[in-house]
Amino acid sequence: MQQESVDAIKANPHYQELVRSRKRFAWLLTIIILAIYYGFILTIAFAPSWLGTPIAEGATTTIGMPIGVLIIITAFILTGIYVAKANSKFDALTKTVREEQQ
Repeated sequence: MQQESVDAIKANPHYQELVRSRKRFAWLLTIIILAIYYGFILTIAFAPSWLGTPIAEGATTTIGMPIGVLIIITAFILTGIYVAKANSKFDALTKTVREEQQ
């Protein structure tokens, strides 16, 4: 790719919008999952007895188990949300940038 093409793409307002919105969205999802994960880790560190509380009287499964599973499920859901947005908005912007460069 010629340097002029690279410079033209970088100067394209649709490309700048793509980079800006993708970065902002990725950081938002990253912050969400890190807050959830580190909140769980801090709970393990400072309130382990709460996580060790049985779900029901006489049950062997504790509150910590479903919470851990929910964290994993949340990560999958956030990944799906990112893929959905990438397949709609981000791909549309990429297509627009490509069409404008031809």
